[in-house]
Amino acid sequence: MNFSITHHGAVDGVTGSCHRLTLVDGRSVLIDCGLFQGAETSRQGAGADRLTIDFPIDDVCALVVTHVHIDHVGRIPYLLEAGFTGPIVCSQASAVLLPLVLEDAMKVGFTRDRALIERYLAQIRRQVIAVPYRQWRPLVDGGCPLRLRLSPAGHILGSAYVEFEIVDRALRPAAAAEVVVFSGDLGAPHTPLLPAPQSPYRAEVVVLESTYGNRLHESRQDRRQRLQAVCEHAFGNLGSVLIPAFSIGRTQELLYELEEIIFRNQRRPAAPGVNWSDLEIILDSPLAADFTTGYMQLREHWDAEARGKLAAGRHPLDFSQLTTIDDHASHLRTVERLARSGRPAVVIAASGMCSGGRIVNYLKAMLGDPRHDVLLIGYQAAGTPGRDIQEYGPRGGYVQLDGQRYDIRAGVHVLGGYSAHADQKDLLNFIGRMHGKPRQIRLVHGDAEAKNVLAAALRERHPQSEVLIP
Repeated sequence: MNFSITHHGAVDGVTGSCHRLTLVDGRSVLIDCGLFQGAETSRQGAGADRLTIDFPIDDVCALVVTHVHIDHVGRIPYLLEAGFTGPIVCSQASAVLLPLVLEDAMKVGFTRDRALIERYLAQIRRQVIAVPYRQWRPLVDGGCPLRLRLSPAGHILGSAYVEFEIVDRALRPAAAAEVVVFSGDLGAPHTPLLPAPQSPYRAEVVVLESTYGNRLHESRQDRRQRLQAVCEHAFGNLGSVLIPAFSIGRTQELLYELEEIIFRNQRRPAAPGVNWSDLEIILDSPLAADFTTGYMQLREHWDAEARGKLAAGRHPLDFSQLTTIDDHASHLRTVERLARSGRPAVVIAASGMCSGGRIVNYLKAMLGDPRHDVLLIGYQAAGTPGRDIQEYGPRGGYVQLDGQRYDIRAGVHVLGGYSAHADQKDLLNFIGRMHGKPRQIRLVHGDAEAKNVLAAALRERHPQSEVLIP
């Protein structure tokens, strides 16, 4: 092979995604450069509390971003600080959203110096190259040229998987082209707002995510019914539903689904004395509100179903029951009001793993009250409060938030169908629907059990492919 692959993150867990494709002439390309979360670390020792770049970058010609979730892009400021000045290649929608993500990430963990943040944002905007989907683009010239193509991954708006085509000019051109695919994070079919991912035609090597390699998600109809049931349970108790959600992706999908539930149940009560049409849906995350505005501005990238709702006069991300909380004082008043009043509401707030953000104040105020329910809709990494709530909440346990113990008396529900990740069936289909099967499949971005179960399934279906767990 005319290349080698090194993994700098998302090898022993699901965060800190960063991979390196190195050509035979020594030049390399990075694919993603994300933050670690919880207890996860790189094998070089980088982690949530040690974010500086711990690998050489002198040979890095470009950074390719699969999507703008923080665990895929959060270390970009540290990459710039280490001296990287090359192109940052991403999809057109990601180019719009990336500065929003990184501005927030820098304020939280990099620096509070506004002038420095603006300087880095200006540098990022200069280095970003927005590439349309499904178009080949030269990336590296020379004796071993490299070109890439981005295709929709269906994970969040702008997400892409990456095909690299490598040609060794020392060999006959027709025989020398090799294709390497990095899946990034793949979405499930029928994800609200997004077209489903289509498999690449062929590849010699596929670097494949495995977050839910050992699980099958509920159908979209089933998960919507369960979301409605959780809401109605809490409303019947005169309580609220707290949903920790990442600011981009799941928040917008939840708003889309809640609008659909309200639309279908306009004349039905959500609980005695409470109509669905009168419910308050609270989006308490300035960053999520900004991303939701961005989603609305990028509606040309929505799928046909979502565009059809717009044409029918519906507003799936900006409906009348939606309240957005902006400033911190309003946030604190909302927490106090919901904790005291028992007014039925749905609260969506970051962060998705409960490791920070405004959701923490809601949890502190309401976890101990059995009227309320917590709905976990995404993967909870080891070492995060979200994982502890998921594991110990159903047993009446407790969680540590900001160093203080909080007993869990609220109901705790896990709704895996709202994960933005493909499940085992989808991951197997991504490989199975390729016309030219890969010689090698490298499993990353998953815990040990998920990778092992997926590896066994892939080996059974594709015995001609070498399946590696790096």
